[in-house]
Amino acid sequence: MFASAFLPYHMEDIKRAISMDLTSEEKCILLQVARSAISNTLDNKTLPSLKFSNDSLNRPSGVFVTLRIGDDLRGCVGYIEPLFPLALATREVAVKAALEDPRFMPLTLSDLKMVTIEMSVLSPLSQLRDVETIVIGTHGLVIDAGYRRGLLLPQVATEYHWDRKQFLKQVSIKAGLPPDAWKRKEIKLLTFTVDKFDESEFESAEEKQG
Repeated sequence: MFASAFLPYHMEDIKRAISMDLTSEEKCILLQVARSAISNTLDNKTLPSLKFSNDSLNRPSGVFVTLRIGDDLRGCVGYIEPLFPLALATREVAVKAALEDPRFMPLTLSDLKMVTIEMSVLSPLSQLRDVETIVIGTHGLVIDAGYRRGLLLPQVATEYHWDRKQFLKQVSIKAGLPPDAWKRKEIKLLTFTVDKFDESEFESAEEKQG
């Protein structure tokens, strides 16, 4: 499965977004925020307030949270638009990925113990003017037909061994459009990059608490 959910975005917010380089500490914090949010929600506990001094965690940013059990996708939801501080956006989409991805049954506490959390923090979007400039594994794609939009993260093309045209076809299908919709003049194509990381990279996040 390679679909990813996202909300409608606003270009003025995207222009406000600032690409950031997260430190290892900040990445670990975000993974802990995501896991804690899911665990507390499943356990019917109140979510703690999020107060961080790190500018990067307080800066509005698009972000996707992907849940996997082994190699199997278990949920993937995100915000493409930088409307919320990164830490808050992480908490919200983590819970949505666990409970509201329509492709899967809601996660349980026992499931959570087996889940690895992966995060993709998005750069601002850029208009794609030449499809030959797409770098597989580096660029994600957004297709915007006005009435339909679709997004695929960069790692999806790598996982499925797609070339550029296959990637473009699949993002068209993701939006509910014909596979060749990306060729239409009225269609907007946008690219972005991500800072991708997961719990396996951090020892402190490996002790998964249900």
